[in-house]
Amino acid sequence: MVEVTQQGDGVLFEVQGLHKLWAFKSSLTIPRAHIAGARQDPEAARNLTGLRALGTAVPWGLKAGTFYLDGVPGPKPAFIDMVNPDQTVIIDLRDEEYQRLIIEVADPAAVVALLIAPSV
Repeated sequence: MVEVTQQGDGVLFEVQGLHKLWAFKSSLTIPRAHIAGARQDPEAARNLTGLRALGTAVPWGLKAGTFYLDGVPGPKPAFIDMVNPDQTVIIDLRDEEYQRLIIEVADPAAVVALLIAPSV
């Protein structure tokens, strides 16, 4: 699971618990201007296919780490940390190390609202 918080002009994505070990990453800070969109799409999260670069993948369960996903244009990977697709948010990025974040959060609707709200 990932905790998402606003920090000035950026957003902190903090990987929680043992997921830090499985994902090989503890946090990401992304400038709000680099977030191109956010949505809750459980069906897309359920049907992820591609190549794991660094991380953990358990069939029908945990996916955590860096993945090159099938059907995602561009050469950049995605960062994934999820077990339950119903609690997952998909975040499209620009000008970042990752092209997309696919993360499980406690309240997907609140995270989407935070990410797509105009910055103040």
